Amino acid sequence: MSVKQAITATKGAKAALSVALFSLMCWGAIAQKKAITFSPNLYNIENTSDETFRYTATLKNSSDEAKTFALEAGVPEGWRASFKVRGSSVRSLKVDKDKTESISIELKPAHECKPNTYKIPVTAKAENEDLSFTLEAVVKGSYEVALSTPSGRLSGKVVEGEKMEFALKVTNTGTLPLSELDLSARTPSKWEASFEPETIENLQPGKSTEVKTTLTVPEKTLPGDYITKFTIKNTESRDTAEYRVTVETSVLAGWVGILVIVIAVGIVFFLIRKFGRR
Repeated sequence: MSVKQAITATKGAKAALSVALFSLMCWGAIAQKKAITFSPNLYNIENTSDETFRYTATLKNSSDEAKTFALEAGVPEGWRASFKVRGSSVRSLKVDKDKTESISIELKPAHECKPNTYKIPVTAKAENEDLSFTLEAVVKGSYEVALSTPSGRLSGKVVEGEKMEFALKVTNTGTLPLSELDLSARTPSKWEASFEPETIENLQPGKSTEVKTTLTVPEKTLPGDYITKFTIKNTESRDTAEYRVTVETSVLAGWVGILVIVIAVGIVFFLIRKFGRR
């Protein structure tokens, strides 16, 4: 082979290589343009079992045609999954070509869900398309509190102008410790409520404690039933209980009332006898 022929062959090889590279780049650009992606912003979220796990995913359709995707989540038994697009719940979603949709994914654990790391597969299926990823929901337990009385009875009696004392029972019904639980009361007008202690510093799961409660009823309170609403709460949980108080008149007030009636009747009888003869 002469030098001229060698140069010509080299130029030909370079030209062929350039064409091949150009073709590869074009094919790559076309493939990239037609790519469809489905991915979450966060894969892992930690929360309590009484809270909803909320994720956001992006579905991008870079193909040259619109596609309708069916959305599914493989949640454990007792869990609930929902998808929302622009605030509306959906189970399928049409994405036009060269468009991107943001999808909110909400996972609600089962009521008796145990602390653990749960893997949730999420899929978006369309014709000739099957996109998926796996979310992680780390359940760390639950904060729950219950308010009642030791007997469960939420009623009592008191004489107007006196104080009544009873116990409120606070129970940690969750799986995580509770701290800084504060008690408060919404009483009838001019009534007063006090607690001992006012704050429960710490309450372990499954444990209960009693709080001495005092209600002060003002004098001249009319007889009848009155409702006081008690609330126990901290930053993680709260519960309420309504306590019915029946106010009765004191014995002395009753005798005074009878005496007033007797005097009134006597005055009327006297007036009738005195003026009735005229």
